[in-house]
Order: sequence, then C-alpha cells, then structure tokens
Amino acid sequence: MIDIHGFMVLSVGYYALILAIMTGVTLALLYRTFTRLRRARWIEDTPTSRIRSAAQGLVELKGQLDPGGHTPLISPLGEVDCLWYRFRVEEYRRSGKSSQWRTVEEGCSERPFVLRDDTGICWIAPQDAEVHPSRVRRWEGHRRWPAGHALRTGILAGLIGKRYRYTEEWLEEGQILYALGWFESHGGGRQVTDRQAVARQVIGQWKADYPDLLARFDRNRDGELDMAEWERVRKAADQEASRRIGAKSLAPVVHQLGKAPHSGLPFLLSDHHEVKLSRKLRRQSAWSLAGLAIAGGTAGWLWLALIA
Repeated sequence: MIDIHGFMVLSVGYYALILAIMTGVTLALLYRTFTRLRRARWIEDTPTSRIRSAAQGLVELKGQLDPGGHTPLISPLGEVDCLWYRFRVEEYRRSGKSSQWRTVEEGCSERPFVLRDDTGICWIAPQDAEVHPSRVRRWEGHRRWPAGHALRTGILAGLIGKRYRYTEEWLEEGQILYALGWFESHGGGRQVTDRQAVARQVIGQWKADYPDLLARFDRNRDGELDMAEWERVRKAADQEASRRIGAKSLAPVVHQLGKAPHSGLPFLLSDHHEVKLSRKLRRQSAWSLAGLAIAGGTAGWLWLALIA
C-alpha cells in the first residue's frame, strides 16, 4: 500500500495504473500541443500556389470543389449529396453508477475528388488527410442507424429504448477548399525516365512468354537464343522502351495532391478560410497546453509521492 502524503492509501498496482495513465495523457497532450501549433505555422508560412505552376512537393492550393465527372456521394447517416463525408455513431451505455457514450460505428469516404482553380484541376486523394469541414450535423435517435438504415444487415439494428448519437461531416460540390499537402504531376514528359530501366522491364515481360520470344528472335530455330540473337532482343527492347517513353510524354498532365511520402509533413483539407483554420489549430494547441499543465503537474506529483 502507498500513502500519498496522508490523503489516501492505494495498492501498488492501482497506484501504478493511475501513474501510467497520467504519464500517457501528459505525453499525448505534449504531442498534440506541438503538432497543432506546427500545423498552424505551416498554414501561415506556406504561400498559395496555382495548380499549373505549382512546384512538386509540399504546396498550398485553394479552389472550388468538383466531382471530376463522378456522381455525388450520399452520406450514410443524413443522406446528403457530397464529395466527401465522415460519420460516427455513438451508443449511450450505463455501467453501474457510471454512464458514457461509446462509438459503435464510424468511417469516412476515400473516393478522390477535384480541386479546380483558374489555371487547371488537381485530383485530391483524401486518404489519411486531416479534414476540417464546416458542414457538421449532430443529432440523436433510438436506432443504431437513422431512419432509412434500420435494416442495414437484414436485422433490426436498433431497439426502441436505446439511445444513439450521430455525428456527420461533409464537403459539398462548389465549396472553396483549402488544401495543404504533397503535390505531384504525372504525364506530359515531366518525369525523367531511365530508358535502360524501361528496356529491362520490356525484356522481363517478353521473357514471361518465352515461346513467343523464341518465335520472334530465334533465327536458326535451334530452340535457344545465342549471343547474336540476344543482341537483337536488346535492340528491339530499347526501341520499344523509346516508344513507351514517347507515348508517356504525349499523355496529358495529371496533377494530384495527397499525403507526403515523408513523415512529419501535413496533409490538411478544409472548407474554412485559412486564417480561420489557423486560429482553430492555435486554439486547440492552447487547450492542449492547458491540459498538459494539469496532467503534467498531476503526474509529477504522483512521481514525487512514489519516490518520497
């Protein structure tokens, strides 16, 4: 048993659990404080680029949301026409004297959509994005899925008497989207292609159908390719590689924004103005800092009590 300065007596196991929880909370709030602040600084310090002239790498774009030829998505809870959605279903549960909301269903869409400015279009791949939408709806009901979704699995998912809370967020066609992420362009001869690497790939593909390779290049019909015949194979593969590279250079340029291949770089999407989004992130950082002070102080007090 451990006496914490005369206030309470705890078992060693229970005390260690509380200490571990408070230490974990402190570290999580420390991480959140600095990541929120860093994202706000990224937003404030990164200039807005035009799609046509944007550099490859981390860029900030602003433009109008467009489905890019797709039919609109339908959000699963509110059945709203949208280009992206995120939802959460929580159930109110009682356990003894305590009660809490527990998440029972959640998810978000991953289908790409288009950001369009006056210089071009850029496909947005929203997987792993941190999305801050302004369209948010919360309501409650007595079914696991709102009306129209009760028989989602063929069995009545919710029972009268149970209490559920629904949260749904979405992005709509025509909204102005702020995007900060990793920008890449493909096609139009932008990529530097190693012709020898493409030629090796061509030879590998031809080898997969070896009888056809023999039929094309085995001039003496002995069932094998000698040195002279392999040289013809290499020359033909080199010509095919040049043809493929030329075809790629004629393809239209496709721009895409997504998650950076390097850790630590942001991928943010929001229909808020960038100034408003930056202020929101700074507020979150400030609240996390306040929580850090409380949790860190408590954890420090517990550690001091342990070693005292």
